[in-house]
Amino acid sequence: MERLTLSRFRCHGSVRLESGHPTVVLVGPNGAGKTNLLEALSFLAPGRGLRNAALGDVGQWTPARPPVPGDPLVWAVSARVRIGGADEVSIGTGLEASGRPGAREKRVVQIDGQPAAGHAALGALFPVLWLTPEMDPLFRDAAQERRRFLDRFVAALDPGHTGRASAYARAQRERLRLLRSPQRPPGAWLDALEDVMARHGVALVAARRDLLDRLGAAVSLSCGPFPGVRLDMDSDVDRWLASGPALAAEDRLRDALAASRETDAQRDITTAGPHRDDLLAWHGTTGAPAHHSSTGEQKAMLVALLLAQSRVLSASRGVSPLLLLDDVAAHLDGLRRDALFEALRALGSQVWVSGTDRELFGGVGPDALFLRLENGAIL
Repeated sequence: MERLTLSRFRCHGSVRLESGHPTVVLVGPNGAGKTNLLEALSFLAPGRGLRNAALGDVGQWTPARPPVPGDPLVWAVSARVRIGGADEVSIGTGLEASGRPGAREKRVVQIDGQPAAGHAALGALFPVLWLTPEMDPLFRDAAQERRRFLDRFVAALDPGHTGRASAYARAQRERLRLLRSPQRPPGAWLDALEDVMARHGVALVAARRDLLDRLGAAVSLSCGPFPGVRLDMDSDVDRWLASGPALAAEDRLRDALAASRETDAQRDITTAGPHRDDLLAWHGTTGAPAHHSSTGEQKAMLVALLLAQSRVLSASRGVSPLLLLDDVAAHLDGLRRDALFEALRALGSQVWVSGTDRELFGGVGPDALFLRLENGAIL
């Protein structure tokens, strides 16, 4: 990334950075705006950024311009990016002012000055991966967090995954809405929605399995002081795919959805489908389930997964990912910090890292750009 510009994003009113360095280090006290800057970068990928925030919640507000329900604060992020050694590409995204109170929030995307068909277009340019302290308990959290983590990895490899996931989720919500209705619609309406869920749902699981197969070899062995990780997936659809063709798995998912209509209506949930899958992980050396490992080992496993996914992406897409590591160095010992920075240099990715103490980043290399932040300002 050669240049980054922000406008009214969280605590940052206006930022313009020349950032063509292999590593950019953000240093400053807690609350200085380091994570906000990384979050802005994460909006250069499809989705809701590294905080999974609503679009109307990330605009800058002040006492003179506080948030007003139904009137979101507009914001913008733009960058000049050199992709795979080719010419620079200009990217811009942000929340558009509707001019109508209460209107639906709309995120706009432009690529080289031309409107793009939604934020999914960003995923086709280059992948973005991140680690944040909020992800540290991933292996102990609910399955929903691990699915979100897995699907971000899948979408980085296969940008079409985001659209399929959205189509599945829309059909799932509409099916539940119809099941809750006192006037149950004709069965053909539910059949059509369940057909959409079956087709997209099986495609989602197939993409997850493809990612796990690619990632498995890259992450199963130890990488210096970072442990290997063994991965699998708990998924009915995945088991169906392992024992038969995709069309047969679609039929089985349609049948399961049709058979669960009354139960789903009573419980107000969808009891069958890939939205119930779980990512399973084991420590590659001890063989212990990841959630039984120590906090430090779980952090090291997350770093190992990020490094392995970066290698997979570079080999599969021919483009190195943009890596965003929030406060990662503070949670690693000196040996693992040095090993992490060495591994990051070997990847060839641009890396943005944050921390409170500059001394933690002694191993980043001589080409790093250090930026100090205080109170939302870059000094």
